[in-house]
Amino acid sequence: MAVYLQPRVLIVLLLGFSSGLPLALSGSTLQVWAAESGVNLKTIGLFAIIGTPYTLKFLWAPLVDALDVPLLSHWLGRRRGWLIFSQLLLIVAIVLLSLCDPKSGPVLLIAAAALVATASATQDIVIDAFRVESLNESEQAAGMASYVAAYRVANLISTAGALYIVSGFEAGLGFPRTTSWALGYAAMAALVLIGIVGSIMATEPEVSQLALSESARHPATSRLKRVFETARAAFSDFMTRDLAVVTLIFVVLFKFTDALAGAMTAAFVIDIGFTRVEYATIIKGVGFAATLIGGFAGGFVARAYPLATSLWIGGILQALANFGFSWQATIGHDPLWLAFAITLENFTSAIGTVIYIAYLSALCRNPLHTATQYALLTALSAFGRTYLSAMAGYIAEATGWMWFFAICAASALPGLALLAILQRRGHFERLGQRDAGTA
Repeated sequence: MAVYLQPRVLIVLLLGFSSGLPLALSGSTLQVWAAESGVNLKTIGLFAIIGTPYTLKFLWAPLVDALDVPLLSHWLGRRRGWLIFSQLLLIVAIVLLSLCDPKSGPVLLIAAAALVATASATQDIVIDAFRVESLNESEQAAGMASYVAAYRVANLISTAGALYIVSGFEAGLGFPRTTSWALGYAAMAALVLIGIVGSIMATEPEVSQLALSESARHPATSRLKRVFETARAAFSDFMTRDLAVVTLIFVVLFKFTDALAGAMTAAFVIDIGFTRVEYATIIKGVGFAATLIGGFAGGFVARAYPLATSLWIGGILQALANFGFSWQATIGHDPLWLAFAITLENFTSAIGTVIYIAYLSALCRNPLHTATQYALLTALSAFGRTYLSAMAGYIAEATGWMWFFAICAASALPGLALLAILQRRGHFERLGQRDAGTA
């Protein structure tokens, strides 16, 4: 437990909270606000485009690697300067969103929400790079577990917590609904200060000095040329590695079993007779607790076992958890079994997520390209979650629920097959050698 109290791990905990806060504010919470304001379903459906910055963030990640933020980077360092800049931009964007009226100005609402998503995606780019660069190898597992736990807590606060706050202003204090939503979002903007405190308390990663030295060697290079050179070098550095294409496909497929099942879990639960209150109670109760515990269990696994072994453990567990829902489809409406199935799924998924993040971090050890490469890998992960799982509804309709979740379990097999290839070809040994060389 002592490693979780290390200052650098605690900083990552605070930054994880700041990272998890904005996602729902431009997603599910915003949809509730719009629906209550009388926005039509077609317009609410357009809100899906708001999440685009999260899938395209690799396009401007080279800016974070190549350029400094005026004044802030000079005072705080390259990574911390970008952290503070993205967090201040996030506060401004959330406040602007709070001032919008979904009914009379949906276009402005979508624009403000897109600005929140862009600021949030930029913050994620910097936090990922900062976490990879600042934690030493003995702290990486604990840092990832702390990050995931804080991210989940913040996400709960910006969904259920935000709704409770809005209800308190409206029903408890008698404010109009529009004002209550504005104050609720303003409260969420204030919580970003937790991340700013973490950024101020942090120290600039030592390896960032390598990038500063690299920039100093080419002072006459134009900023635009430096950005393009950073992007080119980041991608070529990755693609020239042995088994680069196999690695990228593995990144897409490792969490596919989770993504495919997750796309239909809520619809499945409602379809077999549970109410949304029952589902929400189980998800926000035992499901949330299982996610937190699973995150720390994943940190233990990643710290106790070699990376390849940890990936096998996480990959197999998250696949087998789908059979809990297959059995649920057989027995029908049984709240106790649903609580067990949700607990099993959230627990194993969190283990797999922490180990997966550990693997992505191991792939991005070059301080000249950390932000760009990590953003690319997470964008690939989002591709699998967003686009490959789009077929889930068709599969469920064609096969029925029991076989659907069995297919979800089987969808882990291609990723595990690639894991076997990578392990047999010495991929993980080379990652260990690169980490040792970087250290």
